[in-house]
Amino acid sequence: MTPRPTAQLLRKDAESDLVLTRTFRAPIEDVWASVTESERTARWFGPWEGDPAPGRTIKVQMAYEDQSPWMDLLIDACEPPRRLAVSATDEHGEWRLELKLTESGGTTQLEFVQHFDSLDGIGDVGPGWEYYLDMLVAARDGSPKPDFDDYYPAMKPYFEGLSD
Repeated sequence: MTPRPTAQLLRKDAESDLVLTRTFRAPIEDVWASVTESERTARWFGPWEGDPAPGRTIKVQMAYEDQSPWMDLLIDACEPPRRLAVSATDEHGEWRLELKLTESGGTTQLEFVQHFDSLDGIGDVGPGWEYYLDMLVAARDGSPKPDFDDYYPAMKPYFEGLSD
């Protein structure tokens, strides 16, 4: 099955938010653990180490990127089990990310948001988030891991079209 992009771009003033959602038949606490516990994030993104408190910086390994680099990630807000906001700066720019979880009737919705000041490069970034969120789905339900080549460059035009 060929993955399809799900993201929406929400604009407000000078900022834009790329929003992707995934839904899980699981309690919110279990989904929260999948996105915050190092041994579980290692299954779909990469492990992390450090003191995960607001205002602190942790080190995250991007296990599914070339050479599995480590990066510093500042925890801007942590409100278990509903909201996590993090930021980082690297050679590609500033990353401001937010995870929001809501639960209803035993189903949890995860909303992933990347906040943008400029949409330059959204065609390169967006497919990666679709891939990682599908990696999360696969890690949770035991399905085969997706292949990044099915996401990029195939989804690039979709994400570039969001910025028009």
